[in-house]
Amino acid sequence: MSEQMSPQMDGRRRYREQRARWMNDPEFRAVYAAEAAKKELWLQLIEARQDAGLTQAEVAKRLGVSQAQVARIEKRGYDSHSLNTLRRYVAALGPEFALEVTIQRRSAA
Repeated sequence: MSEQMSPQMDGRRRYREQRARWMNDPEFRAVYAAEAAKKELWLQLIEARQDAGLTQAEVAKRLGVSQAQVARIEKRGYDSHSLNTLRRYVAALGPEFALEVTIQRRSAA
């Protein structure tokens, strides 16, 4: 007697199959990677600030800006950071923090 797949298990299977189809598309993969990188940046900024033991208000005071501006810098999906803003933000966290930029070159297809 064959067991029927639960709706939850079937949904997971269908999601994995669809995701595999999407990931086979180079254009989709590029957009996916770009969005993942944006997510990483905001999360890294928040985690670094928390590791420094600072609130957004304290970082704002060190930068000479409003707390709302710090919140915007840390906002998920925000992608208009200038390199200077990121340098200043990281410097405001303290000397034990550093900004590292990595350039990833795309391989020729």
